[in-house]
Amino acid sequence: MHYHIVPLDPKAHLFHVTLTLDNAHNTQEFSLPAWLPGSYMIRDFARNIIEINAFDDNNQAIALTQLDKQRWRAANTSPKLTLSYQVYAWDLSVRSAHLDMSHGFFNGSSVFLSVKGKEAAPSTVTIAKPQDATLQDWQLATSLKRTSGDEFGFGDFCAENYQDLIDHPVEMGQLTIGQFDACGVTHDVVLSGASRVNMPRLCQDLKAICEYQINLFGGQAPFERYVFMTRVLDNGFGGLEHKASTALMCSRKDLPQSLDAKVNKDYRTYLSLCSHEYFHSWNVKRILPKEFIPFDLSQESYTNQLWAYEGITSYFDDFITYRAGCIDANSYLELLSATMTRVYRGQGRFKQSLKASSFNAWTKFYKQDENAANAIVSYYTKGALFALMLDLTLRIGSKGQYSLDDLMQQLWQRYGLTGMGTHEGSHQEIVEQLLNRNCDELFSYLDNTEDLPLEALLAKVGVEMTLRASEGGSDIGDSLNDGKPKGYQIGFGAKYKADAAGLTIISVNQGSPAHDAGLSAGDVLISCDGLKVTPEFEKQLQDYQLGEYLTLHWFRRDVLMQGQLALQAPMLDTVALRISDPDAAKLWLSY
Repeated sequence: MHYHIVPLDPKAHLFHVTLTLDNAHNTQEFSLPAWLPGSYMIRDFARNIIEINAFDDNNQAIALTQLDKQRWRAANTSPKLTLSYQVYAWDLSVRSAHLDMSHGFFNGSSVFLSVKGKEAAPSTVTIAKPQDATLQDWQLATSLKRTSGDEFGFGDFCAENYQDLIDHPVEMGQLTIGQFDACGVTHDVVLSGASRVNMPRLCQDLKAICEYQINLFGGQAPFERYVFMTRVLDNGFGGLEHKASTALMCSRKDLPQSLDAKVNKDYRTYLSLCSHEYFHSWNVKRILPKEFIPFDLSQESYTNQLWAYEGITSYFDDFITYRAGCIDANSYLELLSATMTRVYRGQGRFKQSLKASSFNAWTKFYKQDENAANAIVSYYTKGALFALMLDLTLRIGSKGQYSLDDLMQQLWQRYGLTGMGTHEGSHQEIVEQLLNRNCDELFSYLDNTEDLPLEALLAKVGVEMTLRASEGGSDIGDSLNDGKPKGYQIGFGAKYKADAAGLTIISVNQGSPAHDAGLSAGDVLISCDGLKVTPEFEKQLQDYQLGEYLTLHWFRRDVLMQGQLALQAPMLDTVALRISDPDAAKLWLSY
């Protein structure tokens, strides 16, 4: 099988793909995945295929019948068969394909049709330069195995099988490229889009993170080369893991601009994103649930274990950024407090368990609406807190002999290196062996909706956890050095954004004053107490007294509505952390 792909018309956002098959069946079927690993939502990539045609070895047209939304059948009479089709690429994300005059990007699952019955067969790929004369200086980055062409040039590549073919995304354009060695493995850092990045600084910090992770899993990387590829935008964030690379998006402000500047919050976020996707090289790309062996990309693949693959990874991403020496302990506690705050602000944590969150990722987590905070909990964020609970329990219970590192190392040896998938009890079995006791009570938190006992565990490692009121939408928790909590005295309980007429309500917390007043998502709040509301609305509420009632007016579509806002104390839903006992904290916060 040979694939040929070329950026046909960047202005129309079209790739052209041909698939040549030398030993086709008489009635050969083809299909495109409905989803791709790591992003658990049906995306129907085949909807972007345009003008698909089939030809025999004499270049004569062959009848091609569409069987459903993602499958086709060719009525073939010769052993050689060629498919020709265009793919519309205008999804500026890490999941699909995007093409314009500034760059091109695709995941193989968006552009390469699979051949039924030949999914295990090897294939070759030619990625050709764009035909436009003004784009001849474009470069190309991918972790696909190269068979011809210069490094970062267009050329020929090969894949072991279809799963391998679609697990190496491709970025093309005018690229900014850096490179470093981590534990003997070459790592490429590829940026697409204008930026003022200090590449030596970025490589220095990524090298520390990568070497820490490789050493955590035994010192031998599971790939021969790795590529970090990032699309740099005015405002963007996201990432998706692959077996030897990651596709990322970030904002220009997220990148470092000097070699010796302190890591700020924006750069810290980007480093944690890189750390997260890199950790997936082990945790979900090679250690993975049994339900994903093999992947069925034609329909949903349900598992209760995403808490372990995204939650544990979400715990380690920030923690390893700290342990690798890129940020200090207070900066790490700020990141952790923000994760905890996101969980504590959602009433959905009392309604959905971590296993249920994992199982329903397809329809609930990836299709969130304005009521999500009241209905669901994230297996990323609460999963990270469950991982924190496991880590602290292991460290305290073994007096520092074991930690979550040991759990991951055991998972790597038992499942990652053997190709076996984990079952629902795999993680508990290893923790019980490390602690030499039954852990049913500990792992019952995967099935119930109780808050995790983190305050008591953190206290045992010298960290004080305080729950306080929020100070508005920009307040996401903090690391308290002075031990003095802050927070508003009067709560509102709704997220909003500025509107020409006032404030548009984004979401409303159940049981909050905003909920009791009658506000709903989509309402445009125009006045409070006879005055027009401003983006400083919550701050202005602090000038009133608890127990007062204020009249609100808002539009719901074109209907003017009115309600009474009862001024109440806010919920304590914002986490602040501080080191209260530096000596005790060494059991956890040391590297």
